[in-house]
Amino acid sequence: MALSPAPLHSHDGPRAGRAYWVQASDGVRLRVGHWPGQRGTVLVLPGRTEYIEKYAQVAADLARDGWGALVIDWRGQGLSDRLCDDPRLGHVGRFCDYQRDLAALRAAADALGCTTPAPILCHSMGGCIAFRALCDGLIPPAIAFSAPMWGLPIPPTRRFAIRALALVLRPLGRDSRYLPTTGPDYGLPAMEYPDNPLTRDQAQFARMKAQVEATPALALGGPSLRWGAAALSEMAALARETAPCVPALIGLGGNERVVTPEAIRRRVGRWPDAELVEYPEAEHELLMERPAVRADFLARVRSLFNRA
Repeated sequence: MALSPAPLHSHDGPRAGRAYWVQASDGVRLRVGHWPGQRGTVLVLPGRTEYIEKYAQVAADLARDGWGALVIDWRGQGLSDRLCDDPRLGHVGRFCDYQRDLAALRAAADALGCTTPAPILCHSMGGCIAFRALCDGLIPPAIAFSAPMWGLPIPPTRRFAIRALALVLRPLGRDSRYLPTTGPDYGLPAMEYPDNPLTRDQAQFARMKAQVEATPALALGGPSLRWGAAALSEMAALARETAPCVPALIGLGGNERVVTPEAIRRRVGRWPDAELVEYPEAEHELLMERPAVRADFLARVRSLFNRA
């Protein structure tokens, strides 16, 4: 795996952080961020719209127990290759393409001399990608999920409409358009703190807003119709899979509105090695939540990885 220097727009993580360009097996250029650690390296798999800099503080928390972090910008977001003429469109050709990105991240870990297999920490869409990898045979020593995207709160009739519309428009090349009700400013760029679905911590919310305002290339809007249909199909397929034999921790906010809590609870109920921890009043992003919530969840994550 060839690595070349890439920009890292972060000032709140460990000083030794560096970013690199890597290439997926289909030629898509990806960016990875690396903070080395003496104990080992945690693979950090972000959610949709996210980027490496957002996890610099998480890298600092992992470093408390000597863990390093290796974080990825998934294809179509962060500073990795955007896949459409509209850089704000959250698009992917096939959901399984994210597995190419994960394979490139693991190859980068080898190239950087990280100890493998590595524990995994993932959030939202990263949890969907990680669970598919587990089902396909990846066996990390342990894995932690923050609000994994194992279901979306979309009514059945709308789920059917999204899939049907994508099926009709794809042969015409027109499914790479924004999912209805979204657009280029959908999500964080258009959010205000009151009643936002991400965090109850105003300082963390301001930090995230400031990052995308300072580096607009990091910002992402709504997902494409193809992404929506592919994500729904992937989550439905994963719901039928058997739980892997991997120790797992799952964190869930009591005011979760981005993903479906019931889908998470059903999966945990069928996963003997999984522990579910719920935080009343917390929103979607436990890793960017109020200090008490964030500290407790990350302490549990580090404890799991330390035992593995």
